[in-house]
Amino acid sequence: MSHNRPVGIDQIAAFDTVIDARSPSEFALDHLPGAINCPVLDDEERRIVGTLYKQQGAFEARRVGGAMVAANLAKHLRERFADQPATWRPLVYCWRGGMRSGSMVQWLRLVGWDAQQLAGGYKRFRGHVIAQIEAIAPQLPLRVLCGPTGSAKTALLHALSVQGAQVLDLEGLAVHKGSVLGKVPGTPQPSQKRFETQLAVQLQAFDLGRPVYVESESRKIGQISLPTPLLERLRASPCIEIVASPEARLDYLLRDYVYLGDDGPRLAETLGQLHGLQANETIARWQAWAVAGELRPLFAELMALHYDPLYARSQNGNYQRLKEARQVEAASLDEAALVVLATGISSIP
Repeated sequence: MSHNRPVGIDQIAAFDTVIDARSPSEFALDHLPGAINCPVLDDEERRIVGTLYKQQGAFEARRVGGAMVAANLAKHLRERFADQPATWRPLVYCWRGGMRSGSMVQWLRLVGWDAQQLAGGYKRFRGHVIAQIEAIAPQLPLRVLCGPTGSAKTALLHALSVQGAQVLDLEGLAVHKGSVLGKVPGTPQPSQKRFETQLAVQLQAFDLGRPVYVESESRKIGQISLPTPLLERLRASPCIEIVASPEARLDYLLRDYVYLGDDGPRLAETLGQLHGLQANETIARWQAWAVAGELRPLFAELMALHYDPLYARSQNGNYQRLKEARQVEAASLDEAALVVLATGISSIP
């Protein structure tokens, strides 16, 4: 069995299982890629111990907390770890590499497993994620797909990916389509930290010798903010502009947002967020169409009065190389047309 000295982030791959010993809510916010959550204290127990610490001091908090930790460790040994062989090598971490992961490592080593503790815990890993984004983002060989809302940019990324191209789908990672109507039904957005962890994993996997296709985004995708080094790289990278007719875009939007017709009143409520950006009578007309499920006239006007002017303003201000963009004409944006488009885009040097 190897020495029980905390191990660095560069050694994570040498372990069979990565165990997050923090509470479920901390784990949900963000965790190491592939980690499993085996809390030594759950959220309520953590609250109780914290209160005891404040009111009665460290000894009382440790006495009560120690019993809770022992009970939780016993449960993990009986359930989660019951079928692990003697050769199992788990790596355990908590917030800072302190008592929570330390106590679990001690117990697992007493059993006979070669358990180790991650030096610096999640906090050190979080610093590593930020450093990775800052180091890799400025080197990314990005090709930025531009075009107003309804140009099928996300669907094009998927088509490029199927053809073997490297793709960075930021809206996929952010679980949001990036527009006022961009909420994905039934799926909340990840936390900012979770988004950044998943982004760092993706960036590390790219071959920087080959292009990486990405969609033009503003700084915010729903509630998620793009890290500044990535945003700066996006805005300075060469652009490929999708040029499609308003009819083709409208047909695409009606397919892409078909689910918005399922809940007219909710759609009308979302459109209310445009107050101040559009005339009150325009919004009232849009809300009436939303409630009636009339998506075609609604999206036609949203494109003409909201999305297109917004695109013209933001792109010209933000994307320095849009004026020299290679333009790709799209007569249609159905699935077959997107496959052809993707092939054409990947052949642009």
